[in-house]
Amino acid sequence: MQRSTLPLFGVKVVDFGQYIAGPAVAMILADLGATVVHIDPPSGPLWDSSANAALNRNKLIVQIDLKTEEGLLRAQTLIEEADIVVENFRPDVLRRLGIDFTALRQARPDLITVSIPGFASNDQLRREWRAFETVIAASSGVFTSGILGGLNRVLMGISPSFSPLPLASAYGTMLAVSATVLALQAKERGGTGDHIEVPLACALMEGLAYNSITIDDLPLRYKSQFEFEFERRRAEGLPMDLSYGALQELLDPFCRHYKCKDGRMFYAVCHSHKRHAKRCLQVLGLYDELVAEGLPEETDSYLPICEWRSDASINVFPLPKSWADKIAGRMKAAFLTRTAKEWERIFGEGQIPGAPHRWLREWISDDHAQRAGLMIEVDDPVYGRMIQPGPVAWLEESGEAMLSPVPRKWVTFDEALATLSPSSAERSAAPPDRARTGWLDGVRVLDLCNVIAGPHSASYLARFGAEVIKIDPAIPLYDCSTTIIYGMTHMRGKRSVLVDISSSGGREVFEKLVKSVDVVVWNATDRQVKRMGLDLEGLKALNPNAIFCQLDCFGGIRRGPRSDYFGYDNLVQAATGITLRFSSSAETPEDHAPTAGTIDVMCGFGAALGIAAALYQKARTGHAGRARTSLSALSGFLQTPFCYDYEGRGPFDEPAGPDAKGYDALTHLYETSSGSSLMLSAVAGDLPRLARVEGLEGLADVSKEDRSSFLAMAIRKASAEDWLSRLNAADIAAAICENIDAIRSANSRPADGASGTEQDSYSFSTDHDHPSGHAVTQVDPYAIRSAVGKVYSLSPAEKYGASTRRVLRSLQYTEAEIDTLLAAEAISESWSREYLPS
Repeated sequence: MQRSTLPLFGVKVVDFGQYIAGPAVAMILADLGATVVHIDPPSGPLWDSSANAALNRNKLIVQIDLKTEEGLLRAQTLIEEADIVVENFRPDVLRRLGIDFTALRQARPDLITVSIPGFASNDQLRREWRAFETVIAASSGVFTSGILGGLNRVLMGISPSFSPLPLASAYGTMLAVSATVLALQAKERGGTGDHIEVPLACALMEGLAYNSITIDDLPLRYKSQFEFEFERRRAEGLPMDLSYGALQELLDPFCRHYKCKDGRMFYAVCHSHKRHAKRCLQVLGLYDELVAEGLPEETDSYLPICEWRSDASINVFPLPKSWADKIAGRMKAAFLTRTAKEWERIFGEGQIPGAPHRWLREWISDDHAQRAGLMIEVDDPVYGRMIQPGPVAWLEESGEAMLSPVPRKWVTFDEALATLSPSSAERSAAPPDRARTGWLDGVRVLDLCNVIAGPHSASYLARFGAEVIKIDPAIPLYDCSTTIIYGMTHMRGKRSVLVDISSSGGREVFEKLVKSVDVVVWNATDRQVKRMGLDLEGLKALNPNAIFCQLDCFGGIRRGPRSDYFGYDNLVQAATGITLRFSSSAETPEDHAPTAGTIDVMCGFGAALGIAAALYQKARTGHAGRARTSLSALSGFLQTPFCYDYEGRGPFDEPAGPDAKGYDALTHLYETSSGSSLMLSAVAGDLPRLARVEGLEGLADVSKEDRSSFLAMAIRKASAEDWLSRLNAADIAAAICENIDAIRSANSRPADGASGTEQDSYSFSTDHDHPSGHAVTQVDPYAIRSAVGKVYSLSPAEKYGASTRRVLRSLQYTEAEIDTLLAAEAISESWSREYLPS
């Protein structure tokens, strides 16, 4: 298949990016068909990494010295031919070099410019910091707030925790590239480009939305054993010193690691769903005996818990410790009867989420990863035959063309210019001045998704003006810890409808909804999509003009052995090496940033990217495409710094485990006299200036082997605030390890109907009048800051089913017909009496 079939074919991009986020945005645009010219300084990329081979695939690389008059003129000449320009320097760096995005867009209103600074350009405190990945993570509370390891690491007394995963760059990339393509499709319809700023700190906060939300007076039924143990120890003044083994005994049996016959650990993640836990016990041969012993299963878990027949239910998370211990004991013995690979097949074919823990190097060469196109081969001019992560999002009809990318290629300026120039199309004239509108005003979206990644994608679209209708079953499939708690984030900006699609009346409602929208989104496997009648032929019969977006767990451009297996964020972490890297031991796996903080939200942005590409293609050609992404596709991208292989590659020795504090002595977490940890993020070129910093004068005479001990001793002699001041004055990258609770407290305001895009790098809102009756504080939808496209504030998450009647009226149902459907239980207006069941 030819690249000309790809949705962004003909779009021209100039990429000034360095490190990860800027080059990655341009890489993804190139994967989707755009022509990209990447500009490096004469000395080469600022980040010396083999990952650049993947980040620059499908690109022409030209070396230009922007500090010379000739170099600046050449860069400006290339920009003249571009539709999109991408950069990720500190605010105003490119402008000071002579490339002013504001001036460029005044001359060419059709141009789309994208800036991805570390901190927001209006953040007067931090905007000039050297915002390396580790600096952003430390400043944003990632290392010290129990985010990376959840309460697991807190209870073990491990703080701070370090991780080499570039969360900020990955979230920033996916937000920036999806926003770029959304702006591109808006330009195709309206003729005007845009300037987009996506600060990485803001992107990281949005990625951690589910980790940072607080709900006042949360009922006890939603607290895990980890939370009870943490509160008990804090109240009694006990140390946080639990062992790894003791912590495992606090886990719910249906979200736990089990040792198998071959010694490999298997992760069962089958809690909260109406049927998954039961299926799990059945395939383990335990269900009947546990039922005989009184295993509780509540019919309506959305009742207040005081009205339950028992104090627990198999399909509700978390289980009380007495039942959790009993079930886990039986499950431990059962898992030892088969190998992890055998259990993977049994769970997968039984539609039960579960997977063996693998190392990244195993995933890179995994049969499914390669056959599905989640890992692809590229003939790189430097490394030869190289395995790289596959595309993060694609359209079904053209995805095959993305599996054979063109290797990066160094060219002359004239060659780069010639590549951009021939395809120049007549530019659209800027439309007359008009009221500021959203990129997706007038677009209707039907959201069929559950849990996090899928519904988050539709909520993200809502901030740009999309009208989103969320449809859920009349009787819930998941417990309220998954639907209500998570929904407080991803149900913002939506109308909720409850429909039993399996009934004749409910199916009619569903089909009318499908016929009324422009986009349908669902996180489901191919088998489920076909059964629902939303496969290519089925959707064409219902609504041939609708774009369909599908998310799943293990899907790729091609089908692989595990394409129809179920799974979640933490399951993909296990399957692709993230969990074992975080723990450093195959015997002691740990989730990385539990509760959606690793892959889920990022995958939601990947779905939005796919939808944006399909909308752009439809605007240009009239063809309604089918967008795809998966958690596994985003997992490969998230591991960009080390997710590759080639003959002669060095060991997979990135920092790992609870003892990891950084990459080396210069990029390291250090204790200070004030008790706070300091993240130093220097490079070898900084050593002369670093040695002149007060308190570090002797560093120049210290050997490389002794730097860590020297710096640890020196930094311990002053406060974190003192060190930050000294290092910033010397333009050395550093940050105090902040706490997410403190960040949220210092940057929260009463909900005021604003999106937060006028705030600086951190922005939260507290809704004291939330429909739930609880005060809810959560991060604002503020990471995308556009000059032309409007970003709307999102209405709070309404109670599930609150809009059922209103939406059916819009479909021309009469009140009598609606009442008849309610009586037949084909639709519902609520799952429970209380918004958040007590």
